[in-house]
Parts: sequence; C-alpha cells; structure tokens
Amino acid sequence: MKLVTGLLAAALLLAGLGASHAAVRIADDRGGRIGTYVDRYQGLRSSGETVMIDGLCASACTIILGAVPHDRICVTPQARLGFHAAWDPGANGRAITNPEATQMLYSMYPSSVRRWIAQRGGLRPQMIFLRGKQLMSMYRPCYLDAQASSTPRPSAARRDRDLRHRELVAPAPAVLAREPD
Repeated sequence: MKLVTGLLAAALLLAGLGASHAAVRIADDRGGRIGTYVDRYQGLRSSGETVMIDGLCASACTIILGAVPHDRICVTPQARLGFHAAWDPGANGRAITNPEATQMLYSMYPSSVRRWIAQRGGLRPQMIFLRGKQLMSMYRPCYLDAQASSTPRPSAARRDRDLRHRELVAPAPAVLAREPD
C-alpha cells in the first residue's frame, strides 16, 4: 500500500505543465476514489488549463489543490472545499479510516491549507469546510464578468476574459457529512 501511495503522490508531483488558456469549472463534486482523481488531475496539470472552483469540491476532489499549480486555481464566492480523512469500506459497509492515505492527502495540500486543517483538529472522519473569506484569502478570485468591481492584475483580467469554460464531470457521489448551518 505504501508503494501505491508513493507512486500516486509522485505522479502528481512529476506531471509536466502545458500551455493553455482554457478553464475547467469544478462545481458540485462530492469526490470519490483517490486514484481516479490522481489520474484526472495529472492530465489537467499537464494541460495547462486554469481551474475554477465554483461550488462544492469535497473529499478526493480537493486533491486539485496539490495537483494544479496555485496560480492556475481561482475560486468564486460559491466555492466550498470539503476535507475529511481518507477511508476504506469495512465490514457491513462501515467506513474505516485509512491513516496512510489520509497522510498522503494532507501532504499534497499547500501549506496554507494544511495550517487551516491543523487548526481545526486535522483530517477526521467528519467533513470540515473551507469557504468564504478564508478561502478567498488563499486563492485568487475568479472574475466571471469583465465588469467586475475590483479587477485583478491586467494580465489576469485579460486571461479570465478570454477563458473557455468546460465542466469537469464528477464520478458517482461519495458519502458526504452534512454541512453545519
């Protein structure tokens, strides 16, 4: 299992960068199998596309934060990142925490996200959500409208205006904890 975990992490870190001006929009992605996301995001990293998080990105979806360079990720006000410990199905379908996979996930996140998670007790079976001002302080905002009241640097504004958007299709939903009100 350690070999597989190491290979997955290495694949993400060694993936090359390409040059593209397209945007992939992530919304309502409840996550799924880690390996599926590692494969998907390796291709996304290589494509050079910008990633727009515009809704829920939970569980394995959050691997995007370690797979795609920070400067190619933007978030909208609707963005919500959901984090929890990795798990395997156990007897009777009960979730059994997988400490090795949980550590691998945690190590893939940028330091600002790791600090935020650590301040909330680490990755646990219960989902914790990063959103709002805290998320917007870690990632650049997406400007969907060229007439936005506050504009990013000229090169970013031009790039955002010219983006082609496409949806990133999520696999079957995983079990999600209820988000606190």
